[in-house]
Amino acid sequence: MNGEIRTREFSIDDYEAASDLWQKVEGLDIAEGDDRESVRRFLGQNPGLSRVATDGSRMVGVALCGHDGRRGYIYHLAVDPKYQGRRLGKRLVTECLEGLRRTGLERATIMVADDNPRGREFWKRCGWEEIDGAIAMGKDI
Repeated sequence: MNGEIRTREFSIDDYEAASDLWQKVEGLDIAEGDDRESVRRFLGQNPGLSRVATDGSRMVGVALCGHDGRRGYIYHLAVDPKYQGRRLGKRLVTECLEGLRRTGLERATIMVADDNPRGREFWKRCGWEEIDGAIAMGKDI
């Protein structure tokens, strides 16, 4: 940990490191559609929106971000457990939301598993609200 954490756009070259990080984070489920080719297509359809955080050459945070032209979505936000508590997750989310705003969107949605109380609390602290008691949470951006 050198302490200088930088953020930048997620590139498909980051896939392996992101996948490793997703596996480390409690409450994050990897499923079909999370393979390298699917993520490559997602990034191509949503240029500049997904983010990574690095400490030197080590990836310590990641967020996939995109939209369907109507709503923005953030998927697989993950921060290395050794780096949690430094507001890094909030920083990545803020950068994702700024990107969505630049595309003209006004609302974003996330999905948080019901059995992920720590994740749900994180999103609530960031100002997101549950939608009709569902596991989806939304926020005006």
